[in-house]
Amino acid sequence: MRAVVTGGAGFVGSHLSERLLSRGDDVLCVDNLSTGHAKNIASLLDHAGFHFVRQDVSVGLEITGRVDVVCHLASPASPRDYLRLPVETLLVGSYGTRNALELARRHDAAFLLTSTSEVYGDPRVHPQPESYWGNVNPVGVRSVYDEAKRFSEAMTMAYRRTHGVRTTIVRIFNAYGPRMGDDGRAVPTFVTQALAGLPLTVTGDGSQTRSLCYVDDLVTGLVLALKAGVSGPVNLGNPEEVTVRRLALAIREICGSSSPLTYVPRPPDDPQQRRPDISAARRDLGWAPRTPLTDGLARTVSWFRNTLANTP
Repeated sequence: MRAVVTGGAGFVGSHLSERLLSRGDDVLCVDNLSTGHAKNIASLLDHAGFHFVRQDVSVGLEITGRVDVVCHLASPASPRDYLRLPVETLLVGSYGTRNALELARRHDAAFLLTSTSEVYGDPRVHPQPESYWGNVNPVGVRSVYDEAKRFSEAMTMAYRRTHGVRTTIVRIFNAYGPRMGDDGRAVPTFVTQALAGLPLTVTGDGSQTRSLCYVDDLVTGLVLALKAGVSGPVNLGNPEEVTVRRLALAIREICGSSSPLTYVPRPPDDPQQRRPDISAARRDLGWAPRTPLTDGLARTVSWFRNTLANTP
């Protein structure tokens, strides 16, 4: 098929583009490189089926030729990035989502939206099923991302009901892996600090939890969601819950570091707990994560080590 991947030069987007190419699809990667990186797709540029279009999907999305599927991944995804680009984050979740949906509608293409576990906010239901409506502060600093994704889900469902667009919504929980970059999230922060011999900055007392899903497993879930054509939303994440402190210790051990842990204040509206109920993904997609945390972290540390070694 011929797939448009918005945000295709980003962390998850570049892995999805690579996977689609590996199975014989053509990929049009659309990215304005505000948070994506050209180096993430450098190895794909010589592939005959890969084309890069530098474009801001919030402004417009004009693609010539056939389009079979639109995968809308464009958005800042780390707190550091969406707090730096708050208006842009809201625009890509609103205008960007509409432009991507319009492209799918014009071409009678399937549409995949990557939403986020952040739509659940600081959850009062644990683990989080797709039926939970969330506990989001609509005027807090994180709302620019949370509400942008909640709006994009609403827009997606409106296009499905009104225009008959074949849409699928997936909610991603704490993906990690190579190409993540040092964007302020827990895994890259701890890895870069440990490799540099710096203190690992644990927010709060470190008891808050996350559910980490290795990027290869996540991309498998995205491809299965496209194939199944379910409307969703469907949670894609790892139901193995880990505290932030335990995560820091695990990364320190894998890095062979003696860095101490130091504790810093938690950011506003930081969720206390996060764990997906993946019953729907198991039932509808036949999907569950396979990569153990230690294996995924080892691969991630190796990528960071090599990248840092080759950085001037």
